[in-house]
Amino acid sequence: MIRRLWPALVWALLILVLTGLPGSYFPEVTSFWDWLSPDKAVHLFIFGVQAYLVFFGIKPQYLPHKQRYLFVILATAATVLFGLTTELLQRHVFYGRDGNTFDFLADAVGVFLGWLVYYFVNMRNIVSKNKSQ
Repeated sequence: MIRRLWPALVWALLILVLTGLPGSYFPEVTSFWDWLSPDKAVHLFIFGVQAYLVFFGIKPQYLPHKQRYLFVILATAATVLFGLTTELLQRHVFYGRDGNTFDFLADAVGVFLGWLVYYFVNMRNIVSKNKSQ
């Protein structure tokens, strides 16, 4: 299982390094429209990729149908918790960084978008395999 999860682990390490580096000043988010800043797109992207890599890594672990949902739920929860952890580290540990709720929400939405991309790519592969049989 670790062989297939190494891309997700490397990506997680990269996220930790990038979120731990002192950053430039980001304007305070005061309204919904400010939430749509490029910074949030970065959060959506990096956590979407993280979720996709985690789901790719656990794919061989998919067992019968009911247990598959458990893996998806656990992987989603773990990736969202990782996003929360990076924001808490930014707020309380990393120098020059300031984690916030909107960043965490962008992380969580990114996780779900990563799952959707993985699901649709995976479903397309399953459909094409079934058609060729």
